[in-house]
Amino acid sequence: MATVAEAAEQLLYRPEEAAKALRIGRSMVYEEIRLGRLQTVRIGRRRLVPPEYIAQYVELLKHEAEATA
Repeated sequence: MATVAEAAEQLLYRPEEAAKALRIGRSMVYEEIRLGRLQTVRIGRRRLVPPEYIAQYVELLKHEAEATA
């Protein structure tokens, strides 16, 4: 298990790690990726999520919540 300092320095997250960071399920992460709502980068066949894309996704969720309120 990574320490807090190591997690803060992480540059790319596997979808499973992104799910854990977002507190959502793995399948939901893949669905949001499929819908284009959560962006990723590809390295070979691997799909990875940079932290800034996680932050952008959170902002998208905030804007959607404000729009429906």
